[in-house]
Amino acid sequence: MAIPTADERIFSPTIAERLAARVTADGDASAAISAPATGEPLATLPISGPDDVHAAYARAREAQRAWAEVPVSERARPFLRMVDELVDRRDEILDIIQLETGKARRHAYEEFLDVALCSLYYARRARRLLRPRRRQGAFPLATRTRELRRPKGVIGLISPWNYPFSLGVSDIVPALLAGNAVVHKPDTQTALSSLWALDLLVSLGMPADIWQIVLGEPAEIGDPLLDNADYVAFTGSTRGGRAVAEKAAPRLVGYSLELGGKNPMIVLPDADIDRTVRGAVRACFTNSGQLCISIERLYVHEDVYDTFVPKFAERVGKMKLGTGFGYDVEMGSMTYQRQLDAVAAQVDQAVERGATLLAGGKPRPDIGPLFFEPTVLADVTGEMDLCAGETFGPVVSVYRYRDEEEAIALANDTAYGLNASIWTKDVARGRRVAARIQAGTVNVNEGYGAAFASYDAPMGGMKQSGVGRRHGAEGLLKYTEAQTVSSQHLVELEPPARIEYGKYANGLAMAIKLMKRLHIK
Repeated sequence: MAIPTADERIFSPTIAERLAARVTADGDASAAISAPATGEPLATLPISGPDDVHAAYARAREAQRAWAEVPVSERARPFLRMVDELVDRRDEILDIIQLETGKARRHAYEEFLDVALCSLYYARRARRLLRPRRRQGAFPLATRTRELRRPKGVIGLISPWNYPFSLGVSDIVPALLAGNAVVHKPDTQTALSSLWALDLLVSLGMPADIWQIVLGEPAEIGDPLLDNADYVAFTGSTRGGRAVAEKAAPRLVGYSLELGGKNPMIVLPDADIDRTVRGAVRACFTNSGQLCISIERLYVHEDVYDTFVPKFAERVGKMKLGTGFGYDVEMGSMTYQRQLDAVAAQVDQAVERGATLLAGGKPRPDIGPLFFEPTVLADVTGEMDLCAGETFGPVVSVYRYRDEEEAIALANDTAYGLNASIWTKDVARGRRVAARIQAGTVNVNEGYGAAFASYDAPMGGMKQSGVGRRHGAEGLLKYTEAQTVSSQHLVELEPPARIEYGKYANGLAMAIKLMKRLHIK
């Protein structure tokens, strides 16, 4: 199925013009973006300057004061309405995601699912997560203590180009539900999906000013974006995360960072080979491998290596690449020329230094300007750049291992720790191995989706893969300040005038033992 023409698809220049008006930008600067899969013009978007960022924060801060006073159940209403609208209008947002990223429709669909399900999770649970909680006081009965949750203020949020709808909206929803406003900088190439979501939410009753979108290069607007934030949420490269941390540290501003990964998959000797092949294809090549939690290292037990690897390579070689808007396309385009060049350079260097090419290995300009074949390499060694560094493209290297201890050691031999995958028929064994992997999420008999889509559990990275978590209670509470309010009753925290301090102190000391025996403390 060929990519629809401008007259056939839902997205149109009229929609692009309406969405562009949502950018906070008052100057004449603009950027023309094209569809990566075909190179055709897509939209022209305003570019923000430093003054626009300051103005965005001023508007957001003013709006946030009123928004924080709205009861949580009322704050949730636009987001609950959004879930239904997303389902009903999914073809519209899927078209936009595909057009701005070049990814296959099945991978755009994952973004739709993530935003719908994550938004529903937080809209249903925000009131419970944010309610005041009774805590044990200093003295039983005499000290009454409550923990309150207050919004941080205005969140500075930077989202990446690879999953623009998912990694933008799914982080913004909990921040807004917590009573904050957000100044959001998506990547300019993939800003349309965030602008679409903002436009939709405003139509559903969300105050317009609590979510501001600015566009521009970090060198131009990065400083005002970070300097005005009360908290920073960043998803991107490890190098970019360090820059955010260095900028936030002098101001003692909190931050969460979801960064890079060099994610391993371990195929245990009892794994179902056919199921594992299917799972590995999706784990390695979703969104052309431009996924921070995709698999780049595949460790296969020596007993099944010679069965699994040829089947895997054969299946990869038969993957359907294309620009179509149908679900039959298995892998779409890469998004940026610079990323395609980096991937090609890593593959070429590895082959030149002795790696064995089992599938793929080259660009496919005959399909589209930014297509690269899904690639499988063996005999990858430490002097090759793709051995340890994040590739972030449709490339996986396969390795043979002897026993479980070696597999775990190899999986953990990395500066990263974002995601991992274990394949086995013995799920209990898989969970035992998973618990020894140094990664924020580990999936058993799945590549990445089982853990990522478990919204009640935290998701994030260990080591150089990040700081903090999205999803779960922490994914919302990180956007709040915890405040303790205690009131003292009946008993004062100092001795009455008629009792000398020494006797009072001895009495308190003995009370500790008594409370321990009675399990009061």
